[in-house]
Amino acid sequence: MPITAGFNHVATLTTDLDRFAGFYAEAFGAEVTFRMEAANEHPRMCVIDLGGGGSLNVFEVLPAEIIGDQRKLGGRGAIDHFAIAVDSLATLETVKARLIEAGADTGDIQRLGNEWSLFFRDVDGMELEVCAPADE
Repeated sequence: MPITAGFNHVATLTTDLDRFAGFYAEAFGAEVTFRMEAANEHPRMCVIDLGGGGSLNVFEVLPAEIIGDQRKLGGRGAIDHFAIAVDSLATLETVKARLIEAGADTGDIQRLGNEWSLFFRDVDGMELEVCAPADE
């Protein structure tokens, strides 16, 4: 049995911290709970609360500091994507509409095993996923 309690946060990079935070607020109702201005070698950053104990730690960097091909599996680095959890298919459908309204590129909601899944590209073009449990 695991001694861990799940994920605490995922750290990610953006070239525009304010735009990134605004997108997640609009699409998910996420809230910025901490901000830090750039200092010495540490970039400007914020913590975005996604609910359920999980958050995004977002660092603002120059475009040249983000490497890889965000549209190619394997080109996105060792961690290909992360998934945000919602409680139901109905909430997932609401999130899809909010993502579209926020300007995200979304796929179709599909069933993958015991979950409903929706892949989307965020404001920076990063491929991510939203998952909801499938009722049996």
